[in-house]
This record gives sequence, C-alpha cells and structure tokens, in this order.
Amino acid sequence: MKSQLKVQLDYVNASRECRNKMADQILSDPHLFRPLLEIALETHSEVGSRACWIVEFTFKKNPEILYPHLDFFTLGLGDLKAESSIRPMAKICELLTLTHYKGAHSDKSLLSPLHRERITAACFDWLISAEKVAPKAYSMQTLSLLGQDIEWVHPELKAVLEQGYASGSAGYKARARRILKILN
Repeated sequence: MKSQLKVQLDYVNASRECRNKMADQILSDPHLFRPLLEIALETHSEVGSRACWIVEFTFKKNPEILYPHLDFFTLGLGDLKAESSIRPMAKICELLTLTHYKGAHSDKSLLSPLHRERITAACFDWLISAEKVAPKAYSMQTLSLLGQDIEWVHPELKAVLEQGYASGSAGYKARARRILKILN
C-alpha cells in the first residue's frame, strides 16, 4: 500500500487541483491515511513533502481522519526538516489547536498533554529556526493557544517574538504584532 502511494505521490504537483484530487482519493479509502501519514513523517524526500501536502488537504476536508493518529503525528513533528514538509504540518498544528481550544473539542479533549507538549516543542523549533514566514506564523498562533494550558509558553513566546521582530519580514511582524497584543 505504501509503495503504491509513493508512486502516486511522484505525480503530485503543487497545484491545488492535484492536491485536492489525491486528498479525495484518500478520503474515499480512509485506510490509506495512515500509510500516507507514515510517508509524510518518515520520508525526508520530495515524496515525503508531497505526502505532507496531501495530509494537509485531507485534514482540511475531514479533520477527524487525523484524530486516531495524533500520537504518531505529534511524535514525528520534531523530525521534519524540509520547509515544504514543515509548512503544511505547522498549518495542521494551528488548526488542531484552534479546534482544541475554540472548536467542537473546546472541552479540551482532543489534544492530550503529551500531544500539546510535542506540538509546543515543534512549534518553538520552527519559530526560532530559519523557516519561511508561513510556518512561523502558524507556530505563533499555535503557541499563543497552547500557552493557555502550558504556563511557561506565553513568556517564552513573547521573548522570542520580541527578539525576532526587528529582523523579521513584513509578514512575520504583522503576525507577531497581533500575537504580542494578545499576550500583553
């Protein structure tokens, strides 16, 4: 099953149409989701990045497909190195935390303390690394939410944002201003 998915992923390009088509295929056979997630988190190649794109699109269409795999998903976040893999996974982290704190799972039953700890570690890594703006922006939002439960996150996030503000891009500064306003 994984080898067939890898072959299909070779033909995936960055177009929205192509990513939507493959996400629909995964949703039509949900048993394909776990192997797709394994490829996304275990493969440090172009195929792994493409798998991350499909995981994101699949998640956006049906978030519940990821919920049974949160242990595996959060465990693999820290190993991601390619920006093209990190961006979609950072977006998923943002959406997961928004759902956990403000959505249907606002009773805080979606993400366990261990899941939140792993997401926090990954987001801080992405925020302080040389990533592009999008993963940093998603990480800022995610961490601002996680800081509601994890006491040390807001002070650390504030310090990181203030330190990176002067050298940040316009996009970084815009999101940082918004998050710093919330934190203050």
